[in-house]
Amino acid sequence: MTKPTAILPSAVILSAVILLFPPVVTLSEQVEQDTTREEQDTWDIEQSLGPTVPLSFETDEGTWMNVDLDPAGATVVFDLLGDLYTMPIAGGTATRISSGQSFDMQPRFSPDGSAITFISDRSGAFNIWLMDPDGSNLRQVSEESNREVNSPSWSPDGQYIFVRKHFVDERSLGAGEVWMYHVTGGSGLQVTERDGFQKDQGEPAISPDGRYLYYSRNVWPGQTFEYDKNVYETIYAILRRDLATGEERTIVRRPGGSITPRPSPNGTQLAFIRRVRDNTVLFLHDLSTGEDWPIFDGLDRDMQEAWAIHGVYTQYDWTPDGSGIVIWGQGKIWLVDVATATAEIIPFVAQVDQTIHEALRFEQQVGPSRFDVKMLRDVTTSDRGRFVAYTALGKLYLKELPFEPARRLTRDDRIEFAPAFSRDGQWIVYATWTDSARGRIRMIRADGSGARDLVTTPGHYSEPSFSPDRQWVTYQSTGGDNVRGPTHGENPGVFIVPVDGSEEPRRVRTTGSDPMFDSTGSRIFVNDFSDGSRRLVSFDLDGTDEIVHFESENATAIVPSPDGQWVAFTERYRAYIASFPRSGRTVTLGPNVDGFPVERVSDNAGLYLHWSGDSRSLLWTLGPEYFTRELTETFTFRPGAPAAAAEPEANGISIGFTQSSDIPTGTVAFVGARILTLAAESDESGGLIEDGTIVVTANTITAVGPSTQVTVPPDAHRVDAAGKTIIPGFIDVHAHVSGEGAGIVGEASWPLMANLAFGVTTSHDPSNNTTMVFTNSEMISAGLKLGPRLFSTGTILYGAESTNKAIVDDYDDAERHLARMKAVGAFSVKSYNQRRRDARQMIIQAGRNLEMMVVPEGGSLIYYNMTMVLDGHTGVEHALPVPVVYNDLAQLFGQSSTGYTPTLVVGYGGLGGENYWYERTNVWENERLLTFVPRDVVDPLSRRRIIAAGDEDYNHIRISRGAKAIQDAGGLVTLGAHGQMQGLGAHWELWMLEQGGMTQVEALKAATINGARYLGLDDALGSVEVGKLADLLVLDEDPLEDLRNTESLSMVMLNGRLYDALTLNEIGNHPAERPLLYWERLPSPAPPAAPVAPPPANGN
Repeated sequence: MTKPTAILPSAVILSAVILLFPPVVTLSEQVEQDTTREEQDTWDIEQSLGPTVPLSFETDEGTWMNVDLDPAGATVVFDLLGDLYTMPIAGGTATRISSGQSFDMQPRFSPDGSAITFISDRSGAFNIWLMDPDGSNLRQVSEESNREVNSPSWSPDGQYIFVRKHFVDERSLGAGEVWMYHVTGGSGLQVTERDGFQKDQGEPAISPDGRYLYYSRNVWPGQTFEYDKNVYETIYAILRRDLATGEERTIVRRPGGSITPRPSPNGTQLAFIRRVRDNTVLFLHDLSTGEDWPIFDGLDRDMQEAWAIHGVYTQYDWTPDGSGIVIWGQGKIWLVDVATATAEIIPFVAQVDQTIHEALRFEQQVGPSRFDVKMLRDVTTSDRGRFVAYTALGKLYLKELPFEPARRLTRDDRIEFAPAFSRDGQWIVYATWTDSARGRIRMIRADGSGARDLVTTPGHYSEPSFSPDRQWVTYQSTGGDNVRGPTHGENPGVFIVPVDGSEEPRRVRTTGSDPMFDSTGSRIFVNDFSDGSRRLVSFDLDGTDEIVHFESENATAIVPSPDGQWVAFTERYRAYIASFPRSGRTVTLGPNVDGFPVERVSDNAGLYLHWSGDSRSLLWTLGPEYFTRELTETFTFRPGAPAAAAEPEANGISIGFTQSSDIPTGTVAFVGARILTLAAESDESGGLIEDGTIVVTANTITAVGPSTQVTVPPDAHRVDAAGKTIIPGFIDVHAHVSGEGAGIVGEASWPLMANLAFGVTTSHDPSNNTTMVFTNSEMISAGLKLGPRLFSTGTILYGAESTNKAIVDDYDDAERHLARMKAVGAFSVKSYNQRRRDARQMIIQAGRNLEMMVVPEGGSLIYYNMTMVLDGHTGVEHALPVPVVYNDLAQLFGQSSTGYTPTLVVGYGGLGGENYWYERTNVWENERLLTFVPRDVVDPLSRRRIIAAGDEDYNHIRISRGAKAIQDAGGLVTLGAHGQMQGLGAHWELWMLEQGGMTQVEALKAATINGARYLGLDDALGSVEVGKLADLLVLDEDPLEDLRNTESLSMVMLNGRLYDALTLNEIGNHPAERPLLYWERLPSPAPPAAPVAPPPANGN
């Protein structure tokens, strides 16, 4: 069957126990199909999201399947790739009883066999549904919108369905509780209590007499979820709850964990699952004696070490007579004889028919001669609205509104940022940074003259602003960070300093950000945090008489107007204006408060909120677009206001500019090399050219081929590459490259330089601070900072309950989120654990319409991952949590265009791959690593190492085999090192792909051309071909002999510039020394004096 499917301020234009079991009656007599329930959402999961391809194949195995038996023991029901099937207990050809785009799973027959309950996302989120055994008579039971449910289990009377309900707070991992829902619907009743927000419980099962609930609970110490927990200790235990009294006791708690309980039909035994060394084993527990014994060791590896909100193992069932258990393992369905502890396969053949949406993928322009500078930071406007000042490319720019071009305010080589105008518009105060001299606070006339230091002591300073009379400046001093270095941040807080230099800077508060004077100049406002809320606080100039004016759980900025009558704030990517009530109490601030006027003023986002000097207009930006909103457009009670308020501002004016890209001049020729072109269509040799020559003109490959066929221009800088191997630069599609804090950009970044030194020439960071990562990206493009080509999603589209949650209630929400990221330079977004499938689909649809790619967090959620492929996500980021990829899952990926980035270094479900290399290699002796990564990072991770029992303890090898299976089925596998040991981690990831069975060439393609294809960069990057940009790696040893020879990297070419890979000094035809990193600038002990020779003996 088929499933049911701006411009100038003030002036211008932009303006849910007690359980009683009644007598059993036939379920179908109680519940009729609900045809009157109102639609909660007009989004249809079944709708087309764009071009599709059919997925059709026959399979006799499946991945992570849930199975159940009818009460007669005659029929098996199971799920497979989101559809439900039935077949006789003897096996055979399965009958599909549900199909379509919605994802159905975890079917369970009712006690009388008249219905099947299952979990489906057809309403937009995972909810409880019912159907008749033939798939007809569909009806929805639960109606959860944000707290999905799963793992259904019937009460013996067929009246209630128990499930695990999901709760999420600030971290998207979440936690579970057991709830019960009546078959007729309703909001449900809570049964158990969760333990915080990061420890799971679930997998409910009810005793045959209906008295007890059995369930699994995470009993690992602490309240924070941990990866790589030691499964040889106890992660999960099985608890029993008396449903009449609420009393609970632990039934099974053993090393290796205890999960997925199922009481026997006579109630004397409990089946459960636990880990025994490297095997996941089905056990029986005698409920009267407490004895445990194993009966079947043919299961797949459980998910105790992962995040497993949909079940730590798949659901299974007893036969009605209690003689056997039907369970999934090794891709098959098994009947286990509990008396003899033997098992036989119940064979099945299932026809899979699905529709896959083509993955979002759009060609990107890489390395144009000029580019639009989009990441404008610290935007501020002069009091009269004539000028805007901002930071871009690490420099100050001034623009006269509306039409004059932006111009540099200084010719200083220092990093400049955080400008603020004086009230008269004549002066600008700002902060600077150099890696050598550190930070200063400076002021300069608006015409560019008279620049001088106000604060001369080196530090990390930001956010300066003038008092109304321009006699004082307040600013913030922060600590160092892991990029700029830890020194010169010993005295953090809010400071004031007189402009005339008559006093030294004085600290007036130890915490706070965004300091600014009030209208009298006698108090200072700051934003700070307390008990999880942002607050607007003011205090006297000596730091006393503190008043907390506002507090907000979700605001990301609170900005009072100059006259103190209004306050602006941003919350979850929208800007608001509110009046400034003074009641003598702290006022709660938010979009939905009703005790004072609050109005939304921005259609999308609202960066760098600030006010006009007369407090009549609010101004902000989004990328290079500048917005203004007058109070009279917002509040109809204002004098001169129209009868109706204007809609939130959706259009602004551009205040940005274009910048020349860094493109070197001249020609470089690599002569006599072994070349692996790794072109997409190259054969198993990788397009090998022995004794080849590559000519690079400017930043482009202009010739490549056998040396006898390539002419080297006479003026070229020749590189003798005889005996060396040249391959394309690595493309790390899941690179977390860190970034500077406090808004202070450094001149040199060791994470960026470490990646380049290890041959990563393109980094795609799928989660970083928006303003910093795009600033660094643009600076690299302009030749102002050394690092790989840098692309990013910026801030993730987060599904958890945090200040940066990206709420997606409808398509317009989704489109706004993507549009705000595109505005600052992103061509991709990261959909991060958005729990509702309809929300994920809305994001996909917005991506298709805006030509943006969507790279979702895989999240250790295999069922989500399957829908991500079906819906056309660009890829799945992070490892699939299942231990083995069987034919169904391999075909799903292989026949789609969705990529897979397994990030083996942090693989789910066991020890991550980076631990393997800490154990097996002396990481702390790697000289290239120690040149570019601080020892404070290297030594703690590498010198005290985990010693595992053997390779089988490292789950990354299983994950890698799964990646190989997907590739062999035709899927696109890419390399992502996740920022684990910057630079070196990319090589680990490459070598681990080989551990799973890839050939050297296959692994190298995953690191190069596959990544380029994944990100839409393959027209310009990823292979050594004429017309592509010159990102090349020169290896001293042959990676086809030993893939670990990739670490013999001696030279890196990035965009036509050639670097010594051991030092990152530029060589070739543009020699230059690289910038120093922070620890290289620290004082070092003087070398010991040379020993003094003894005086000669007398007479000699």
